[in-house]
Amino acid sequence: MKTKDIIFLSPEIYLICATLYYWFLTSNLFNPIAIILLTILVYQTIYKKLTIGLIIASLFIVLNLYMVLALISELSEFPESNENFMKLLIFGTLFLGINLIVAVYMFWKYVKKTKLE
Repeated sequence: MKTKDIIFLSPEIYLICATLYYWFLTSNLFNPIAIILLTILVYQTIYKKLTIGLIIASLFIVLNLYMVLALISELSEFPESNENFMKLLIFGTLFLGINLIVAVYMFWKYVKKTKLE
């Protein structure tokens, strides 16, 4: 596999890793949500379907924008900025920022692919 292929598949690989991380953090080994997500992402990684790629990227953007609102709501509940506030601010912003960058890159990748076809 070439470096260009790995960069092209990097959003899908990131999403697979994030799903595996989510699955390992849950206490339930049989997690149907994680299993379905992994199945769809592995399918997308192998077959690279245009429609599914655009749907996954769009959903990922919308869900992460919702999570940004949830982060802002959670941060507003702190009466003063303490150590927990700063941890949530830094790690939440970093995590959601990376997620949004990956989602936008994936969306852009499949939109660019539609223009080529």
